[in-house]
Amino acid sequence: MSKETDLIIIGAGPGGYRAAEYAAKQGLKVVIFEGTDVGGTCLNVGCIPTKTYVHSATFAEARERMAQVVPQLRQGVEGILSHPNITLVREKGAFVDACTVNDYTAPHIIIATGSETKWLPIPGTDDPRVVDSTGLLNLDTLPKRLVIIGAGVIGMEFASVFHRFGSEVTVIEYLKECLPALDSDIAKRLRKQMEKEGITFHMQCGVKQIADGEVFFEDKKGNTQSVEADIILMATGRKPRTAGLNLEVLGITLAPNAPLPADPTTFLIPHSSFLVPRSSLLVPRSSNLYSLGDVNGRQMLAHAAEMQAVRVVNHILGKTDAIDFNIMPAAIFTTPEAASVGPTEDQLKEQCVAYVCKKSFWRANGKALAMGETEGLLKLFASPEGLILGCHAYGAHAADIIQEVSVLMCKHTTLQELADMVHIHPTLSEILKSAAE
Repeated sequence: MSKETDLIIIGAGPGGYRAAEYAAKQGLKVVIFEGTDVGGTCLNVGCIPTKTYVHSATFAEARERMAQVVPQLRQGVEGILSHPNITLVREKGAFVDACTVNDYTAPHIIIATGSETKWLPIPGTDDPRVVDSTGLLNLDTLPKRLVIIGAGVIGMEFASVFHRFGSEVTVIEYLKECLPALDSDIAKRLRKQMEKEGITFHMQCGVKQIADGEVFFEDKKGNTQSVEADIILMATGRKPRTAGLNLEVLGITLAPNAPLPADPTTFLIPHSSFLVPRSSLLVPRSSNLYSLGDVNGRQMLAHAAEMQAVRVVNHILGKTDAIDFNIMPAAIFTTPEAASVGPTEDQLKEQCVAYVCKKSFWRANGKALAMGETEGLLKLFASPEGLILGCHAYGAHAADIIQEVSVLMCKHTTLQELADMVHIHPTLSEILKSAAE
C-alpha cells in the first residue's frame, strides 16, 4: 500500500531541494528522493568545487579547500531537508505509475534529476586518461599536459584554472569560436587573452580518435593533427539524466539524449507533448508532472533550476509570480571572467531586432587600473528608444556587473535612467554607467 503525500520530488539538487524547501514552508507535505549525495551536480562536482579551484593559487590548495567547502555546504542542504514537512528518502526514485514513485503516491510529481556528461562517440574514450569534469576534480596529482575537448563553459573554466596551476593546456573545439552563448566579439577577445597567457587553442577542429594518450583531430583544412596528453578532459556538454526513472511504465520513451519538453511558462509536462507515446497508456490528464533544472534541458544553470522550482511550486499552489525566465544572467569563471544576460549582437541581427550597441573598456576605469585588471570589454545593447536589451562582458568581476544589468532589465530600465543613477567612485560598476553615457 503506497503512502500518500502532497508532493514527490525526484532529485535533491539545487532545483529539487529548493522546491522541497519552498513547498514545505507553504504547508505541503513533501517526499524527496536522492540516491547519492544531496546538493546535486552543482554542489558536489560542479559549480562549487570548480570555484574552489578558481579561487585557489595552487592545485594542492584547491583540493584542500574543496574537501572543506563541499561537505560544509552539503550539511547545509541536509539542514534544509530536515524541515518537519519534508521526508528525505535516500534512494533513487522510479515511477510505479503516473502518480506513484517507489512506495509514495502524490497528486504532484517533480522530476529534478539533473544532467550528466555528454560523451563524444569516438574511439578511445575508454582510455583511463580520458575523464569528465568529475574525474578531473578527483585527480590527486596535477597533470603535466592537459588536453580539453570542447571550449564551452566547462572547458574554458578548467583551461584557465589548470594553466594557472602549471599544466600545459591545449583546447580542441569543433566550432569557429569558444563559448557560443557569449557575444562572439567578447568570446574572441577572451580566447585571445587566454592564448596570450599560454593556452593553445585549435578551433574548427573535429576529434577523430584517442589512442594511448594521443588525441587525433582534423583541422579546418582537412589535415590530421595530434597532441599528446597525460589527462584528456571531455567537456563536450551535458545531457538530461533520465536513466532509471522507469518512464516506460507511463507508456512513454525518450529519444536519445533528448531533453524533457516543458511548457515555457509553467514547466508542466503536458501529456500531449511529453516524450513519444509507444502504447495507448499516456500520462493521465489528472496527473501533474513537472520537470525542472538540467533535466528539462532548457537553461542548465543552478540559479535557473532554483527559480524554476519556485515557479513550479507556485503553479501547484495556484499562485502567480513575476519571474522572467527570458532574463537569465550567466557567468564563466575564467581569468578574466566573462558574463552575459540577454541576446548576443549576432542574435539581435539574426532576429532583425533594431538596437544600439554601447561599449566600455576596463582600461578606462580608475578602479580597474588601481587593481591592475585592465583587460576587459563591456557591450551594452538597447533598443533605439533606449530600453536595455542585454549586456555581455569580460573582465574582472564581470559577473557582478552583469547581475546589475539583469536587475535593470527586470525593471525595464532605459539607458538614460541608468545614466542618471549614482554609482560609487571608484568602482568597476562605473564601467556600466560609462557605457550608458
